[in-house]
Amino acid sequence: MSGTGKDQGRAVAVLVSGGVESAAMLSEALRRYERIYPIYVRKGFVWETVELAHLKRLLSSYKAEGLADLAVLELPLRNVYKAHWSFDRDRIPGSRAPNPAVYLPGRNLLLLGVAGLFCGVRRVPALWIGTLKGNPFRDAQPGFLRQVGSLLRESLGLPLRVTAPFRKLTKAQVIRRWRDLPWEKTFSCLNPKDHRHCGRCQKCAERRAGFRAAGVPDPTRYARSSRES
Repeated sequence: MSGTGKDQGRAVAVLVSGGVESAAMLSEALRRYERIYPIYVRKGFVWETVELAHLKRLLSSYKAEGLADLAVLELPLRNVYKAHWSFDRDRIPGSRAPNPAVYLPGRNLLLLGVAGLFCGVRRVPALWIGTLKGNPFRDAQPGFLRQVGSLLRESLGLPLRVTAPFRKLTKAQVIRRWRDLPWEKTFSCLNPKDHRHCGRCQKCAERRAGFRAAGVPDPTRYARSSRES
């Protein structure tokens, strides 16, 4: 039993970054579970200070008894990644960069490993990650997630389910389905400017395209307009 007296069998941990998928996953988890543990994994990337500030503001929008305090887990990667673009503002992939340009090696393996350990210690039986339809990376495929879940169950002795609840949805479909969420409090930018979306990076372009395809007004404050990008 949890400290609130609720059944931990009705609990889920949700890997969140503060973006569109995170906001929708939190909303869906609050509908389906009695206890929700939001987890942010800090790795030392250049956008994380602003991202985390936006995430905390987003979480304040969810007034629910079952929502636990945000768990910020430290997993510094600078010594592992070495000279990688994610630590260098001058090398951030631009709006026209292809998906492979924003690849973060082993990202989901690392995220699920540390979040799975969090679940094991607290006996939380479910873990969500916000992978979307069309994600091209190998560590976002259903087979990979099944294997990681199996490894975590073997390691922790816990019947942990690792799930990507939106893996059959595009970003536009997520925005359209949860259109009433406070999107202005979400954040998905690789190179923030004065706590705003830069408007020039690959993730800003992806965000703009998602709202446009969804037919939902984009409330995001970009430092540069799409015409300037």
